[in-house]
Amino acid sequence: MHRHSILSIAKHALTGHRHWPQFWRTPAPQSHYDVVIVGGGGHGLATAYYLAKEHGICNVAVLEKGWLGGGNTGRNTAIIRSNYLNPVSTRFYDLSLKLYEGLSQELNYNIMFSQRGVVNIAHSRAQLRMMNYRVNALQHAGIEAEILSIEELKFLMPLLRENSPSGRQTFGGFIQRRGGTARHDAVAWGYARAADALGVDIIQNCEVTGFNQSNGEVVGVQTSQGEIKTSRVGLAVAGHSSELATKLGFRLPITSMALQAMVSEPVKPVLDVVLDGTIYVSQSDRGELVLGGGTDVYNSYAQRGNLPRVENNMSELLDLFPAFSRLKFMRQWAGTVDTTPDSSPIMGHSPVEGVYLNCGWGTYGFKAIPAGGLTFADTIANGRPHPLIDAFSLQRFTSGALIDEGDSSGMDDKEALL
Repeated sequence: MHRHSILSIAKHALTGHRHWPQFWRTPAPQSHYDVVIVGGGGHGLATAYYLAKEHGICNVAVLEKGWLGGGNTGRNTAIIRSNYLNPVSTRFYDLSLKLYEGLSQELNYNIMFSQRGVVNIAHSRAQLRMMNYRVNALQHAGIEAEILSIEELKFLMPLLRENSPSGRQTFGGFIQRRGGTARHDAVAWGYARAADALGVDIIQNCEVTGFNQSNGEVVGVQTSQGEIKTSRVGLAVAGHSSELATKLGFRLPITSMALQAMVSEPVKPVLDVVLDGTIYVSQSDRGELVLGGGTDVYNSYAQRGNLPRVENNMSELLDLFPAFSRLKFMRQWAGTVDTTPDSSPIMGHSPVEGVYLNCGWGTYGFKAIPAGGLTFADTIANGRPHPLIDAFSLQRFTSGALIDEGDSSGMDDKEALL
């Protein structure tokens, strides 16, 4: 680090950060914008950034009813992977992974992307056969993935218990070595700073309360800070997408539920990969275990979870890693995920002209941020779906052309059907 940078940091620290430079401006809303993005999470901020950078559309407002990254972007386990099964999903998520690989340099902000590898474990011969099928499909698509033997799993995770007293057996697994984790708030902050530098207005504490329409087209947005005129609106509000759709006069096939995560006390490095499956666990740079599992099994908009899911996650963890039994878990949180019947997102046109949808990500939203923002910006700028997301349209639920990714969602079979 340069001597000037060290002195600058010390100066701001000693003054209590009172004069620390702001990452982005705090503007008042203008009366008109070319595009209004509703939702100041990763997808909304990335969309605004790519609208300005790739399409020269800088008269853009990002409206966030709370603070940036306060929704699902800051309430997840930050896993990034592209090991999906359907070719439509595989192409999309691998683009997102490739964008993540260069995102720190792109945004000139360290998102702490750690490609430590994402591992799935097979606990039956049937699961192992399915993993072989999935790995073959990925390799055929040109995406790296490989089957792991029991010995290779034990080498990657020395604390893993091969066979547990509950009857759980290990038959093997597979790994995507390019997968990993990133710092979730850093992704939001990096996109926010970069979008702001290109002229995008980021407006926090600004709730959208309604929409103005004329002859089936959107002409404005009603907010807690006044009305804003616009002819293009992008909705990127995750679990609350169905609420805003209702304000626009249509329904979405989305179920909103809480997805919990929790963090342990820090310990020395003991887990070098990300374990994904019915539970997912990784170790942060600070030594904490970051643990998550399936969604709670009831509909909710609350950013908190229930004790049965906590108990289930803990028991699953200790069945696999009994050495963690004496760890103390320090905090817990939940995001509101928006799940579709086929566990794939909805992107593209809505029934209202000028309103575009970016929702239905379920448990996949964080890993999709760069590609989601890039393709959503292209769709809004050109008025037609980007080729990579054409199959994710809302119309697939009437045509029957579903994209089933329930097996890749990290939820068990019962939860994937909810």
